[in-house]
Amino acid sequence: MRKRTRCESTASVPQFTNSPTMIVMVGLPARGKTYISKKLTRYLNWIGVPTKVFNVGQYRRDAVRTYKSYEFFRPDNEEAMKIRQACALAALKDVFCYFTQDHGQVAVFDATNTTRERREVILTFAKENGYKVFFVESLCDDPEIIAENIKQVKLSSPDYVNCDKEDAVTDFLKRIECYKVTYVPLDDDKDRNLSYIKIFNVGSRYLVNQVQDHIQSRIVYYLMNIHVTPRTIYLCRHGESELNLLGRIGGDSGLSPRGIKFAAALGTYIRGQCILDLKIWTSHMRRTIQTAEAIGVPYEQWKALNEIDAGVCEEMTYEEIQDHFPEEFALRDQDKYRYRYPKGESYEDLVQRLEPVIMELERQENVLVICHQAVMRCLLAYFLDKSSDELSYLKCPLHTVMKLTPVAYGCEVESIFLNVEAVNTHRDRPVNVDVDRDPVDALLTVPEHN
Repeated sequence: MRKRTRCESTASVPQFTNSPTMIVMVGLPARGKTYISKKLTRYLNWIGVPTKVFNVGQYRRDAVRTYKSYEFFRPDNEEAMKIRQACALAALKDVFCYFTQDHGQVAVFDATNTTRERREVILTFAKENGYKVFFVESLCDDPEIIAENIKQVKLSSPDYVNCDKEDAVTDFLKRIECYKVTYVPLDDDKDRNLSYIKIFNVGSRYLVNQVQDHIQSRIVYYLMNIHVTPRTIYLCRHGESELNLLGRIGGDSGLSPRGIKFAAALGTYIRGQCILDLKIWTSHMRRTIQTAEAIGVPYEQWKALNEIDAGVCEEMTYEEIQDHFPEEFALRDQDKYRYRYPKGESYEDLVQRLEPVIMELERQENVLVICHQAVMRCLLAYFLDKSSDELSYLKCPLHTVMKLTPVAYGCEVESIFLNVEAVNTHRDRPVNVDVDRDPVDALLTVPEHN
């Protein structure tokens, strides 16, 4: 039996750097360093740059099982200082393994790194191994922002399990004071040869110095677009289309009668949410525009939100693709994320096309995006931190709204079905991906509309 498989190579992974990059966080506790680390890592992985966070605080918790008090962080606590230094070195050792064994491209070194001595250790380590270093310093002197960060994040830390909230806040504020004693911020003169961005009061002002390469410029661009304002993002597909009913992919058909009913239900639901300053975005395709028009408020069209281009397979059923292009059909099942339709696109292409949409979503507050199945999968994968392998099989049913609410280090998701029936367009990952498999086996699951 003949089996054709896609040749795996690194050619599909964006090669932004000639050498690995260390992103080194700097700043006092409760300045959003871990929040930035996690968001930045999620973004870089989403655009195809293998990235991992190394949180030194977790190394410390693993080394010292029971946290007692802020006394551990006193600069004159010699025993604790030795433990903290050992944890930092252990994290650096793991960074080395990540770059050499796991072929990572970016490591985020998440710690306070508030002394020049600690930063010098990191720079020496990076220089010895040929790594680039980019510092991200978060400075904040707004008591309200600091207090909110402590309330939202630090009180749920493993350090304060079963601890009275007021006692935890008091202890954490004393911990911050311990760091202030030795904190030396990056200096615009002494550190003028270093690459860094300073973020003041969660984005009210930025200072950027010595950006070395493309990946660092991408990092700067991303960090200058994110914000921490509470907001909600709503994602949904268009109403059921005429081509959906026929099991045909792509195309630019209008809504079916049930699709029109869903559009009306969506309008009722959105108006009932009483969302402040809601923006609505659609693709340039008829089915998303018709869905938005039923809401009765202005909307904005994005060509970047158009459905994945199926090329020569546009408006075909999956049975027809299996019949006319059996090898292409098998290749797509073997590597759905990277497979590119002949004269069309891949999910990997789609992620690159959607990057400006993600940037604008990060800038905005409340947004409803009415889009398509492949597009919604890519957007969901970003917000829910899904791998490229998971992305192309995420379930995004018709007539269902995904309500995304950013919280602390992640995102809560609520799925709301608006009680209008529609065809099932999801096709599960097949078990047999051979080109010579029985056509019946290849199409056992429900045909998927991209």
